[in-house]
Parts: sequence; C-alpha cells; structure tokens
Amino acid sequence: MLLNVNKHQKHTSLIKRITGNFAPNEIAVLGTKCNVIAQIVQEAIQNLDKNYKIAYLDASHNADKKIPKLDTFTFNKNGFAEEVLIKTDNPHQLKITFNPYDLVFINGNHYKGEQQILVLDSDKEASVLKRLEQLNNVQFIIKTDPNVKLFPFLTENYPELQRIKTYDITDKKAIANHIENLIKQQIPRVNGLVLIGGKSTRMGMDKSKINYHGKPQATFLYELLKEKLGEENTYYSVRDKNQIQDLSVITDKFLDLGPFGGICSAFQSNPNVAWLVVATDLPNITNKEINRLLQYRNPSKIATAFKGKSKQFPEPLITIWEPKAYPALLQFLTLGYSCPRKVLINNDVEIVEIDDELIQNINTKQELENFQKSNW
Repeated sequence: MLLNVNKHQKHTSLIKRITGNFAPNEIAVLGTKCNVIAQIVQEAIQNLDKNYKIAYLDASHNADKKIPKLDTFTFNKNGFAEEVLIKTDNPHQLKITFNPYDLVFINGNHYKGEQQILVLDSDKEASVLKRLEQLNNVQFIIKTDPNVKLFPFLTENYPELQRIKTYDITDKKAIANHIENLIKQQIPRVNGLVLIGGKSTRMGMDKSKINYHGKPQATFLYELLKEKLGEENTYYSVRDKNQIQDLSVITDKFLDLGPFGGICSAFQSNPNVAWLVVATDLPNITNKEINRLLQYRNPSKIATAFKGKSKQFPEPLITIWEPKAYPALLQFLTLGYSCPRKVLINNDVEIVEIDDELIQNINTKQELENFQKSNW
C-alpha cells in the first residue's frame, strides 16, 4: 500500500510568535494561598522598573457574581481605564490581549504557566502535590517559612529543585531582581531591514541606487546594519524576488502598501524578533545614528523611533519595531490605515529626539539637487 506523501494542507503554514499558554513571557506562581500569591506579585511589581508593562492573570472566587449586560469602559483623566468585560479565558484571545506585556504573572492555583515560581508553604503540601505536573520549568523557589523544606515527592520527581535558587518571602528586592532578569532574558534580538521596494515615482529613478557615500545607498545602509546586527540578521525588503539578486531578501507579502507592507512582511517572515527598519531616502543616516537608536531602544514599548527636534511626529522609517508592534500594525490595517507613522503616533513609543537634518528625506529630483548643492 502506497502512502500519500502529498498530504493536503488546509491552512497556509505561517511562522508563529513564540508564546507560552497565554503570553510571550509568562510565569505562574503556585504553592500557597491565592492572597499570598497576589501579595508576592504586588510586591515584586513595586520593586521592578516602572517602565516594564506587566499583567496578572487570576480567577475570580466569586461564583455568584452575575455576568454584566454590557462591556463597560471607564476612562480616568489621569490616564488609566477600568474595564468590566464579558470575556472568556480562551487562551488564543488572551494571547492577543497579553501581546504588549513584558511579563504576565499567573495565579498557578487556577492556570498553568510556561515558567513557574514555586512557593513552599508547609500548609499547602496537598495543593502542590495536586499540581505536581505543572512544575516542569521552575525558575526559583520562595519559602514562606525559613524552616520549610522541599516536600519528599518534589525531590523524587524533580531532583533539580534541590539546586535551584531559593529566597525567603521577605527578600522582596532579591525576588524582584530575579524576575527582572527573567524579563531581560526574553528581550528579542534585533534584525535589520533596508527598504528598497518603493517605486521612487516622485524621484523618477531608483532612490536605493543613488550614491551618497561612495556606493549605492541600499548597499551603504545594508552594510551599516550588517556590521551592527550580523549578516545573517540583515535583509533587503523588496517588491518581488527579481528586484535584487541577493539571498538576504524579504519579498512583500502585503502588496501595494509601501513601507507599511514591507514592515508587515518582515514580521510575517519572523514575528519573534525586533526589526530595525531604515529607508534609502535618508542620506544622513550613518553608523552614529544606528548606534544611537540601538542605545536608546526600549523593548517595553512597541517601537523606538527618532523625532526631529522641531518636528511634531516621529520618523517611522528609521525605527526599531518590536514584535509587539505586529498586531498593532495589523489592527490599523483592518481599520483602513497603512501609514506606519499613524501607528507610532497612536501607540506607546520610545521617542529619541535628533537634529532635523539627520533624518531629512530626499524624495524628489529637486530635493536631491538642493541636497547635493549644500553637501557636496
């Protein structure tokens, strides 16, 4: 009997963003009472850098609470919202909800997490035994009492727990530092993307081939990014595969959307990295500006972008776009917007101010002539 090796695939195979059960970076706290878990989380947050975006997933103990008749959004003038939503704990929906967060704490008494913090509480041995299979990736242990020891079934099933870092519950700063290191370990690397897929209609010739630095601008920018990020992490963004004879290309999958489509296509190619995007119509970008953007990168925001000191809005085409930006870009696309600057303006972005001329755009022949007269 012959096997059918050409098995039909119903859906297009896409590279998925690496996530846990609910979030890209999650840690379940389990082994003690729910109120103690909540206290550990609150104390950790107070000792963490305020720039981190952190959430807490818990389950209500109020079984009698009625389902609201409508979703309610209450916005406070100080900049926060209170929401009462009719919403399920569907993990796929929660992955969208938790996408912008640097870390999601989970009450491990109710939900499983990809990573765990084990709280040793002598009164909760039976509870830990019940959740034994959840303890497959314990990052560290917290003792509620200095005298409590690992339960025998823990050392029998997970002998490595005897060598894991352990803190007393009063070691609040040390616990927060360990958690912060877990956040930093998950910061994605940066890939480089040189945008050369534009049609250069206003210029009347291919802007990527203009020589500002002794070589075509596309080559110049590619070499800048390659030097900082590595050749294996640097790409050209092109309209179609015949545009340039280079293996390091990402072809537009989002068609006729200009730079917006190039950025989205890069994320479709790899949604697990940040993308440092640079356009070829920025002749004053040098190694110094690339270094500065990387230096001030804030991966807790959706992007890190330059803004001219006298300008009102950021420049989207010399920007580090974080993985959490991809859903934001797609959301704007569903609303009919394909302007990357509009995404930056309406989201939480790290702004790096810079002299206007350093991010000057050259898009027309007249602008090119004026630039050449003043610089050459």
